[in-house]
Amino acid sequence: MSSAVQVVEKSRPVVVRSRAEAAPTVDLSRILRAVALLAWRIFKPTFAIGLLVAVWEAAPRLGLVDEVFLPPFSTVAQAFIDLVRSGEMWEHVSTSLARSATGFSLALAVAIPVGVAIAWYRPVADFLNPILELFRNTAALALLPVFILILGIGETSKIALVVYASFFPILLNTITGVRTVDPLLIKSAVSLGFSPIRLFQKVILPAAVPSIFTGVRMAAASSILVLIAAEMVGARAGLGYLITAAQQNFQIPNMYAGIIAISLLGLSFNGLLVALERRLSRWRAEPSR
Repeated sequence: MSSAVQVVEKSRPVVVRSRAEAAPTVDLSRILRAVALLAWRIFKPTFAIGLLVAVWEAAPRLGLVDEVFLPPFSTVAQAFIDLVRSGEMWEHVSTSLARSATGFSLALAVAIPVGVAIAWYRPVADFLNPILELFRNTAALALLPVFILILGIGETSKIALVVYASFFPILLNTITGVRTVDPLLIKSAVSLGFSPIRLFQKVILPAAVPSIFTGVRMAAASSILVLIAAEMVGARAGLGYLITAAQQNFQIPNMYAGIIAISLLGLSFNGLLVALERRLSRWRAEPSR
């Protein structure tokens, strides 16, 4: 019997697989698709910015706009470089950054606790809501003369204006974030015996982080814009002063250089906040596909 089995086994055809067939196949189409998607994500914003710069450069040179009032981008870029080399740009940027960061930090330190209190405690909300509704519908720049009259024309009025402009976006988004936390999460934490402090620390605040950071990013943009307007009145340094002084002295390239510096400062602020939000919201990362 064993000899018969051996004969049958020997008579079976031997299938020899090539090394390419034995190795796992690589999906080249998927790799190419991922590379193309990454290249498009990088190329799209670069192309848009490059197109804007090209139009800016060409329009004055072709006579579509007056070159005196809108110099070519290359002229503005050279003025920007000259201001950086002389140290004047850093002086104005650092002054504006210090004012904006101080007011923004004060607003952040006050708005988040007040927002949590309003969202979580009904008596606090009933007491503060009328006042908040009155002031949040009043534009910050409309109160600039009031701040100057009460606090003077120095640093205090400018920082106070930044605090006012930054306070309400953070406050309102904090209230929204806390009030929209999933009730099931809260019930689960309470059933596990979480104390009120631990409930806020482990459940409420982490769940409200995305909404809070939306308000923080809006407040960062508002703090810069409002400060620039405030620096145009009675300041001796800052990007707002640079733009106003350049316009009054008819140094138009320097004026546009100051505007570009404001844009770069805003982009840096936003990028920093986005990176911080991603770090604090790592638990919200989507599962890998």
